[in-house]
Amino acid sequence: MSNLTTSAGVAAGLIAFAVGQGAEQTALLDRAGLRAADIEDPDSRLPFATYVALMRAAQDLCSDPALALHFGEAVDLADMSIVGLIMNASATMGEAFAQMQRFGRLTLETDGLSDGPRFELAMRDGQLWMVDTRTNPDAFPELTEGAFARLACGPRRFLPEPHVLQVQFTHPAPAYRAEYDRIFQCPITFSSRWNAMQLHPGIASWRVALQPHYVFGILTQRADGLLQELEDQKTVRGRVEAVLLPSLHTGEISAAGVARALGFSRQTLFRKLKSEDAKYEQVLDALRHRTAMRYLTGARVSVNETAYLVGYSEPAAFSRAFKRWTGKSPREFQLANMAR
Repeated sequence: MSNLTTSAGVAAGLIAFAVGQGAEQTALLDRAGLRAADIEDPDSRLPFATYVALMRAAQDLCSDPALALHFGEAVDLADMSIVGLIMNASATMGEAFAQMQRFGRLTLETDGLSDGPRFELAMRDGQLWMVDTRTNPDAFPELTEGAFARLACGPRRFLPEPHVLQVQFTHPAPAYRAEYDRIFQCPITFSSRWNAMQLHPGIASWRVALQPHYVFGILTQRADGLLQELEDQKTVRGRVEAVLLPSLHTGEISAAGVARALGFSRQTLFRKLKSEDAKYEQVLDALRHRTAMRYLTGARVSVNETAYLVGYSEPAAFSRAFKRWTGKSPREFQLANMAR
């Protein structure tokens, strides 16, 4: 599970919902090991373990063990992820489901996705079921709760009749069982052999199109790019960057420390990077470059703050590096970007 990630947009959505339910944002961030800057870009990635910690903290701070259900009920995926926007721009529910299968990992990666999409359709005794295929689901049943509640509640806004006919969960019935009945409004089975929702047999042809179909093409092109970036992170170089990114500002960026975090020796790390035509210093330098560009392009962070966030203790050293990267000083770049 250590390499699994979720989008920062989903984490930001959960934080906003929990704050609306009474949680204090700083306490949420602290308990999940997050900074506000970590969730500014909704398409950036966070460790899946961070999302788990965030959900548990939100449940505690809101005094609501059913918070995952309520989060799924109240917050549309389109408010947090490009995947939800694409689904809303699909012509039919069948097309929306196909796009969820195609791009679902952009929202959240979990065990069971490496061999295919998380959700699959299955026929059982003539009934159509949507099955959550992730492994070991009862280790974090909140993920099933949130996903199923969102898939049940969101389409009710526009579908002509009920689309979820019954729901089954592998985990036992919780103390807040009544909330399941209220939210799903259909028969529910706990301690089942699978996590699945029985769907109306005609659902595939039901219309969606909440957004113009022109938007669909633009969004899918963007999502394809994000999916490629996510694939790139599965390389050793990507794994090195994933370790470095949250630590840049601390200065704890030695090759030996990164190798330990990945379970390698220092020499093994160098050898694996070499097989990808990369060197550790190049990876670090390129990551600092990209991260600095993102901070300065957003125009919400000063040059000195950016220097600190990408690991330079002296602004002058950062300025020299930035000029080597771009041919401009950080201030010149920021002013030019603001003018555009």
